[in-house]
Amino acid sequence: MTGFNRGVGKVEIALRWDPSPLGAPPHDLDLVAATYSADDPRGEPAYLVHFDSRSPDGTITLQRHSHTGQGFGADEVLTLEFARISAAYARVVVGVAIQQGSGRLTFGEVAATGVQVREDHVELAADDFAGVADATAATVAEFVRGDSGSWRFRPAVRGFDAGPTQFTALMGTVSGD
Repeated sequence: MTGFNRGVGKVEIALRWDPSPLGAPPHDLDLVAATYSADDPRGEPAYLVHFDSRSPDGTITLQRHSHTGQGFGADEVLTLEFARISAAYARVVVGVAIQQGSGRLTFGEVAATGVQVREDHVELAADDFAGVADATAATVAEFVRGDSGSWRFRPAVRGFDAGPTQFTALMGTVSGD
C-alpha cells in the first residue's frame, strides 16, 4: 500500500528480457491482464488485455509491446488506472505468457527476464522469474477491490506449464493471500 486506506491508484507493470541468441527464433513474452466481475471474481475473465488490445473503457492499456526483447529498458509496459475501473469489476490478475510457436520455452531459458510493479515511481514488487524457471507462463500480480472501493495489491508470482490460451483460463485460480 502506498497510503493509509487509500489503496493503489495508477500502476505500471514493466516486463523485460534479452533477445534470443543470434540465429535462434525470437523469444516473445507477453503481458496479460485478466479482469474479473464483482459477481464472479474467480470465474471466467470478463475481458483480457494483451498485445494489440486495451480494456473497453481504456483503464488498462499496453503501452509498449515487443516481439523480440530488443531495445533499451522495458520491453512491454502495462498501465492500470484503478480509480477509473468500474465498480462492476472486483479483481485484476496480471501475468506473463511466453509464446510457444517455436517449441516449448521456459522462463529459465530466456535471458535476463524481469518484471517490476510500480506506483508513482515507487516499486511495489519485482521478480526475475527464477522461482518459476520451469514455467511457460506466470502470474505476477493480483489486484482486489475492497469493500470500501479501494484496490489492494498482492504479489502473486505463480508458475504454470501452459500456453498463452490455456494460461488465460487458469489465471483466475491464483490468489496472493
